[in-house]
Amino acid sequence: MKHYLMILPLLMLSLFPLPCPAQQANPGSHPDPNDASYYGSAAQLDTVVVTASKLPQTKGNVTQKVDVITQKTLDEIVLENRNIAEALQYEPGIFVNVLSRNDANWGSYGGLGPKYNTYLLDGLPIDSFVDPMALDPWALARIETQKGPASVLYPNYLSQDFAGNQSPLAGMTNFILKERTFDSQTRGSVDFGSYNTITGHGIGQYRIENLNFYVGGWGEKSDYTNYGTKDSWLHILDDPAYSKLKLYGRATYYFGGDENHKLSIFGNQTWHDGNVGRPNRLFDNNYTIANANYYNEINNYVTAQVKGGYRNYDRTWTEDNFPNLSLNSNNGVEQEIFPADASITVKNFENSVLTVGTDFQYGTYRTFSTPVAGPQVIGNDATAYQSGIYLQEEYYWDKWIFRAGGRYNWTWQNYDLIGGTIPWIDSQSWNKPLWSGGLRYNLSEDLSFYGNAGSSFLVPGIKSIGGTLRPEDLGVSGKNGQLPNPSLSPETGLGTDMGVDYQPIKDIKLSLRGFGNMLDNAIITNRVSNDPSQSIDVNAGSATSYGVEFEIKHRVLSYLQWFANYTYTHSRVGNDLYPDQDGTQIPFVPENMGNVGIILEFPKNFTAALYMHVSGSIYDSDSRSGRQKFDPYEVFNMKLTKVLTQTDTHYLDLHLDLYNITNNRYQMPWQFQDTGFSAAAGLEVRF
Repeated sequence: MKHYLMILPLLMLSLFPLPCPAQQANPGSHPDPNDASYYGSAAQLDTVVVTASKLPQTKGNVTQKVDVITQKTLDEIVLENRNIAEALQYEPGIFVNVLSRNDANWGSYGGLGPKYNTYLLDGLPIDSFVDPMALDPWALARIETQKGPASVLYPNYLSQDFAGNQSPLAGMTNFILKERTFDSQTRGSVDFGSYNTITGHGIGQYRIENLNFYVGGWGEKSDYTNYGTKDSWLHILDDPAYSKLKLYGRATYYFGGDENHKLSIFGNQTWHDGNVGRPNRLFDNNYTIANANYYNEINNYVTAQVKGGYRNYDRTWTEDNFPNLSLNSNNGVEQEIFPADASITVKNFENSVLTVGTDFQYGTYRTFSTPVAGPQVIGNDATAYQSGIYLQEEYYWDKWIFRAGGRYNWTWQNYDLIGGTIPWIDSQSWNKPLWSGGLRYNLSEDLSFYGNAGSSFLVPGIKSIGGTLRPEDLGVSGKNGQLPNPSLSPETGLGTDMGVDYQPIKDIKLSLRGFGNMLDNAIITNRVSNDPSQSIDVNAGSATSYGVEFEIKHRVLSYLQWFANYTYTHSRVGNDLYPDQDGTQIPFVPENMGNVGIILEFPKNFTAALYMHVSGSIYDSDSRSGRQKFDPYEVFNMKLTKVLTQTDTHYLDLHLDLYNITNNRYQMPWQFQDTGFSAAAGLEVRF
C-alpha cells in the first residue's frame, strides 16, 4: 500500500474543526515566553526549562547550560532531510550529519561521537539516530538542549541498532511536546519542491473543558535524487523514490482544571518506504513512539511524576546481486524498547529541591535475512534490561546554587543468537555507581557563572558485539553492514564544563562555555571497507576532547535580530596497543564549527530567515591508514514568508524554502554526499 495516498484524507481530517466550547481561534494571540525574541535577565528572568531538574525552572536557577529552540525558530529553519536533528546544528557544540532523507542522523556532541547525547521525548529516552526523522516539528512546543554531563537524572538508552547504546555524558536533547490549548486552532500546509516532492501537513489543536488534545499528520512523496558519490557502493542507477507518512496525536487531561495535576498520552506512527535507485534495493521502515505521563503537584512541597513509553523500530530492506540486478535476499531488523521512570521531588530549605527516583528499560533486538533460494536465517536475537536509582539535591543559598547527585545502574544482556550462531556466552551484566555535581553563582541578574562535572558508563551494544554480518563476510562484495566484535569492554567517562552567561544590555546575550570529556575503553565505529560498506566497533583505548563555545544573540531593532556562535574542539584517541590509532582525531568531530543566523521582518508582512552553518574537516575512522578525510564545508539556507492574510481568526501565507543556496555538494562518510541546491514553495493556513 502506498501510504502517500493517505495524505489528502489525512489533511482533510486534521483541517476539519471539531465541536468545542466557544473560543475564538486566534493565531498568535498568545506570545511565547520561550521565544528567542523574548529577553529577560541572564540569571533570573529567563526561559523556563524542565530538563535540568525535571521541574519547571528558569535557566538561571539550574547549574547546567540549557539552550532552547522555540517553535517559532523551528518554523524558520529549513529541514531539508526532514529530520528535526538538523535544527540542532545551529547550536554551539553540536555537529549534525544527516546522510540523506532516507538515512539516520550521525554527528558528534561535546567533541565525542554520536552516541554521547541522549535524546528524550518529554523526559523519556528515544533513539537519537532514527526518532528525529520520525517526529513532526509541529507536534513540539520547543526543544531543550542541556550541555555537559547528565547521567544522574537520566539513564542510558538501550538502542542496539546503528551505534548501539546511547549515553548522556556530553549532554542531552529533550523534545518537549505541545500540551495546553489556549485557543482552538487548525493549521495546514501544502508544498511542492525539487525532485517532484509533494508534501502535506496538518494539525488541529482543541479543548473540551479539562481535556486538551491535538491530532496531526505529515505526508510526502518524492522522486529523490542520487545521494552517493561517484562509484559509491550505493551504485544508484536511477532516481531513488520514497513515500513517508506520519500520524500522531496527544491528549492531556487536567484534573479539576489544575495545571499541576495532569495525565497525558502521546502516540506517533511513521511509515517510510521506497527504493535506493535499483529495482531490488527496496526498503520499508515502520517506527512507533508512545508516551504516557502523569504529573501531580501533591502540595506546595511534593511533586510526583510517573512516565512510561513504547518504541518500536521495524526496518526491512532487500539486497540484489549487483551488477546483476536480480533479487538476492530480504533482510530486516526488529527492535522494541519499553522505558519507564518514576520520581518524587521535594522542595526544602525554601527554594531547594530534592529529587529521588528510579527508571527501567527493557529492549529486544532481532535481525534476519531470507535468501531467495533458502530459508530465513536469524542473525542476532537478544534482549536487554536496565534499571537505576537516582538522587539529586539542588541547594539554593543567597546567590549560589549547589547541585550534587548520584545514580546506581544495573544492565543485563541475554543472547540467544549472535551472528547467526549460539554464542559461547549467553548473557552479560554490568553495574556501576555514577555521580554528578555542579554550581552556579548569580553575581547579578545579568551576570552568572557555572560549572559541572559527572561520570558515565556505557556498555557495548548488542549490535556492537554481534554485528549484522558474519566474520567471514569481511570484504565480500554485496555484504554491507557491521562486523561483530564479541570482545568489546564497557567504557567509562568523565564530563566537565565551566561557563559564563552575560547580558550587558537588554537586547544582547553573550555566553562562553568551556568543556572537557574523557573516555576509557572508548567504543568507536571503525570503517574497514568502502566497497562493500563495512564497519566494526572497537575499544580505542581512551578518548579525550576539550573545547570552547562562544555565542551571541542580538535583537538590533524590532524587525531585525541575529545570532552567531563558534565552537573549537580538540579531540584525540589514545591507544598504546595500536600506534595507527594513537593520537588520531575522533571520528565525526570537526575541530572548528560555527553558525550565523539573521531574521528580518520587512514591511508588508514579509519575513526572511537566513541560516549559515560552517563545519571544519572530519574523519570517518580513527585509523591513520584506513580513514578518509572530509573537507570543510558551508551551507546557506533561507526561508522566505509573505503573509497574505492575517486577522484575529485567519492566517494565510506563501513561503519559499531554499536549501544549500550555493549548491555545495560536499562529501560525507560512507560515500554519501549532500544533494546540493533544492527548493520548495507552498501555502500555509491557520484558523
